[in-house]
Amino acid sequence: MNEERFKIRCAVYLFLIKANKIFLIQRKNTGWEDGKYGVPSGHFEKNETVKEAVFREAKEEAGIEIDKDKLKIFHTMHKKSNFDYIDLYFTLDSWKGVPTNAKKEKSDNCRWFSLDNLPKNTLANIRAVENYRKNILFSELGF
Repeated sequence: MNEERFKIRCAVYLFLIKANKIFLIQRKNTGWEDGKYGVPSGHFEKNETVKEAVFREAKEEAGIEIDKDKLKIFHTMHKKSNFDYIDLYFTLDSWKGVPTNAKKEKSDNCRWFSLDNLPKNTLANIRAVENYRKNILFSELGF
């Protein structure tokens, strides 16, 4: 068979949660969903492991250092948008530094929001907060 295989993209998301609040960053100048809030996240780079991608995104977007070995995967989402994605969601109990808006050219601001009161302009896949709270390990979005 000469048919090209179906391709799927993969992204990682880091939920920084403390005292029932989640750290969110507002997107700008990205060309995708600008003005909406999300978490430190991104695609893989060539030859990068999942944990390395989360580590890099935490540093690039939130200005913090994390211990890759303390990452806990809490959710996997199969998402349909312009492309099919597998999104891997992680959290951890501690990090080094204070989360901040470290990538100012791609974000407007950052804040801690109550898990019970997320802003209306939040990315759809950040609804995984409910999956986090209910310990739901897998979901699908956009089908």
